[in-house]
Amino acid sequence: IDIAKSKGARYRLGPELEICGYGCSDHYYESDTLLHSFQVLAKLLESPSTQDIICDVGMPVLHRNVRYNCRVIFLNKKILLIRPKISLANAGNYRELRWFTPWNRARQVEEYFLPEVIQEVTGQETVPFGDAVLATKDTCLGAEICEELWAPNSPHIEMGLDGVEIFTNSSGSHHVLRKAHTRVDLVNSATAKNGGIYILANQKGCDGDRLYYDGCAMISMNGETIAQGSQFSLDDVEVLVATLDLEDVRSYRAEISSRNLAASKVNPYPRVKVNFALSCSDGVAVPTCMPIQWRHHSPEEEISLGPACWLWDYLRRSKQAGFLLPLSGGIDSSATACIVYSMCHQVCLAVKNGNADVLADVHKIVHDETYIPENPREFCKRIFTTCYMASENSSQDTCNRAKLLAEQIGSYHINLNIDAAVKAIVGIFSMVTGRTPCFTVHGGSSRENLALQNVQARVRMVLAYLFAQLTLWTRGMPGGLLVLGSANVDESLRGYLTKYDCSSADINPIGGISKTDLKNFIQYCIENFQFTALRSIMSAPPTAELEPLVDGQVAQTDEADMGMTYAELSIYGKLRKIAKAGPYSMFCKLINMWKEIFTPREVASKVKHFFRMYSINRHKMTTLTPSYHAENYSPDDNRFDLRPFLYNTTWSWQFRCIDKQVSKLEKKEGISVVEDVD
Repeated sequence: IDIAKSKGARYRLGPELEICGYGCSDHYYESDTLLHSFQVLAKLLESPSTQDIICDVGMPVLHRNVRYNCRVIFLNKKILLIRPKISLANAGNYRELRWFTPWNRARQVEEYFLPEVIQEVTGQETVPFGDAVLATKDTCLGAEICEELWAPNSPHIEMGLDGVEIFTNSSGSHHVLRKAHTRVDLVNSATAKNGGIYILANQKGCDGDRLYYDGCAMISMNGETIAQGSQFSLDDVEVLVATLDLEDVRSYRAEISSRNLAASKVNPYPRVKVNFALSCSDGVAVPTCMPIQWRHHSPEEEISLGPACWLWDYLRRSKQAGFLLPLSGGIDSSATACIVYSMCHQVCLAVKNGNADVLADVHKIVHDETYIPENPREFCKRIFTTCYMASENSSQDTCNRAKLLAEQIGSYHINLNIDAAVKAIVGIFSMVTGRTPCFTVHGGSSRENLALQNVQARVRMVLAYLFAQLTLWTRGMPGGLLVLGSANVDESLRGYLTKYDCSSADINPIGGISKTDLKNFIQYCIENFQFTALRSIMSAPPTAELEPLVDGQVAQTDEADMGMTYAELSIYGKLRKIAKAGPYSMFCKLINMWKEIFTPREVASKVKHFFRMYSINRHKMTTLTPSYHAENYSPDDNRFDLRPFLYNTTWSWQFRCIDKQVSKLEKKEGISVVEDVD
């Protein structure tokens, strides 16, 4: 509010539920959350900073024993209007209907009895509560809240027809790869058809969970972007200000005859009169802002910046001293390491640009009040530890790749061998049972083979946490490290990971990102960070290196183990989650999508294999490390992808439907029919 006033603003809009924070979740049920929100509101009302500027803040409000997600709009120690949210977000990561009730009385206002803590400041007993707009001395403003912009019957449509010239939107919209342009297009289209000024404020940063709110505050007029806020930055506060001419809105609307005809029939909104003007008396001499071209980040830039900012928020708020990453020399852990480097790069830039808050956080993390981070590699050395955990099944190539990448990034790198621990654990089993399991290449069964792989993987998880707790102690430095996981979204979907292996960590910055996007991000890092070690990592086939080497070379590959390619996995994931396709629907879509490369019988076999593996391994999602949410086909079991974790893995009815369809197609093509596809 102070910054907005210093820049000459007369109206200030903040993000959704900003007083308490959007991510309170079930804390909204607590009366304390409501009480403390009103206490903060009282402080704002009393503050000299809020005088002579209309302030629009977000908080939960209990009206007649019903909890609403509200905007509270006030001016000069008087509340003008409490505007409850009409359309609640309740899909994907959003659960607003769990905590709030939508306001269903369109264009109706009731009296809200203020709590005593507010009455003492404002001298008001009641204020308007409901679906109304503000009529100032020179214009008319109407509020939307986040989801209402995305709704098919957005309030700005009717408000615009009723003469509202400025639309405000307080948002709590999180980052998803390739999503920003949709938000921008919605805002610009809101004023392109109806004219007007649209202001959007959004949360920015990690709000305590898997989501990163990506800012992108913006101001639009008559279908064009006037001002753009940053999507990713380490600044806690960013204020966007624009000066615009209301006459431009009026002249734009004047020639849209279809709009004017519709406006003549619209039901009017209740208007709250405000004895205040947004324009100044000598406004003729004030220059107005001109349209700009919105700059969108590429997906690779989004991966470099979004998870990096999320990691920084998590690190500083958890009060830990850095990160530890098991670095295998493969694409996933290397991409994770690059994101940590990008975080260090962003921190150095922020400090160079004079961000005192970031520098203060750095001092707390490194426990040195004199330290100034100037070089990302040097900062990495202080806060980032990488660890290559070799076994007898590891190749020298991956060891060399991990070491070279660690050198180029600047991490404190550890090489260790886990064979002694693995042999000790298997030895305990052999001593108790009298049996010694063997790998398949040594004559063992598939069950023995898998168990021996899992022991190696789980030993690495235990060692990762041990080294995270004590590595800094051995170096004479205070604090502990957060363990980073590096399982990508496709492997999680397929369940191609060991439960409680190195995929089990404190947080995972790439858990919502596909293998395809990670490969593109690796290429981006080669070009932008000059990490030449990534070239050999890119060209090497992905492998877990858990089975014995053959002539010193890796014989095991991920795609062969999975029975599907990463490209196919991404397609399965999008069809399963985004297209809401079960086995039969997925088969029907893929026989057309893949008709040039696979027969219906081959497609059926692939779909069945995917659903078998997905359902067998779904239980692993219940313990999945909290991951940065970046893809709308994430299998995150926490609240985004709610499904059973104990399935009938035969999918008998669904697979029979697929078999019947395959038979019909083959008869049509004159191919001899086999009773069962598999």
